[in-house]
Amino acid sequence: MSLLFTPLVLRKLEIRNRIFMAPMCQYSATDGVASPWHMVHYGARATGGAGLVITEAVGVTAEGRISAHDLGLWNDAQLQALKPIVAFIRQEGAVPAIQLAHAGRKASVAAPWDGNQPRPPGEPMGWPTIAPSALAFAPGHPVPRAMSEAEIDAVVAAFEAAAKRALAAGFLVAQIHMAHGYLLHEFLSPLSNRRSDDYGGPLANRMRLPLRVAKAVRDAWPAEWPVMVRISATDWVEGGWDLEQSVALAQALKEAGIDMIDCSSGGNVPDAKIPVGPGFQTPFAAALRARAHIPTSAVGMITEPSQAEHVLRTGQADAISLGRELLRDPSWPLRAARVLGDKIAWPKQYERAR
Repeated sequence: MSLLFTPLVLRKLEIRNRIFMAPMCQYSATDGVASPWHMVHYGARATGGAGLVITEAVGVTAEGRISAHDLGLWNDAQLQALKPIVAFIRQEGAVPAIQLAHAGRKASVAAPWDGNQPRPPGEPMGWPTIAPSALAFAPGHPVPRAMSEAEIDAVVAAFEAAAKRALAAGFLVAQIHMAHGYLLHEFLSPLSNRRSDDYGGPLANRMRLPLRVAKAVRDAWPAEWPVMVRISATDWVEGGWDLEQSVALAQALKEAGIDMIDCSSGGNVPDAKIPVGPGFQTPFAAALRARAHIPTSAVGMITEPSQAEHVLRTGQADAISLGRELLRDPSWPLRAARVLGDKIAWPKQYERAR
């Protein structure tokens, strides 16, 4: 059997293969509540054979959403709407995971098909944003409010409360979003964090809030189930967040009980020069796996079964996260198994198409 279809065990949870559905915003919720679109979207990837199905970034507070159309988990109505989706994912043999997030200064934007531009306070579906420092993400974006220590404490509490609701909804894995220029990444990077208190300056201070959130979620999650973190391994800008700091963060996250790091990059500044190409982020997964001694998942421009298998065979990562390729082909895992010569179970309703 290929490594891609060898089960992955994290703590006491077995994932049927090493194909993860990466979080991808759908901009299809109302007041943070999941819609029929989400049932079909996530359900199709579960029937398509993915091992782990991770939700889009789920806002832990209303103002922590990227847009007004994102999923949220700050109230029980949102919890109840997620329950049948989670149950269906599990019924189809996949593991349901939730990405918990706060968008920070990159919150309050329009959906991509509405222009993806900032929605300032006072405009419909717009609200004030918060960040470690009063620095706008880009020209034309509102200047966020620098957070007080009380607001920092409230964010930690919001992540903890959302984790508990995720458990009640039936999720088995939690992933904390520390990537792509959203709030926790903003605290990590010296490009966006200019604070002079205990949450800014030296690396240990910039890691303080992300590590507090990691501990709060880990403590709220059952000991037998894993908690993951997604990071941007580099800002792709001189003087910003980089691989060396990512290794230090990964080591600290491992000590805090985090079980796997998903290695993405970029997103914190608009003018980064990113060398996008097939497998361009896999070296980050390899470096953290080797140097921090923690399991990693690789993501970014991985499209072919043989490419995914190569990443695993060469020890660069323990799992493969697929984003846009799973949007194009929800049954990519079933096709990959055929290409790699693996015999895996198909949904009985689809057996005739083998």
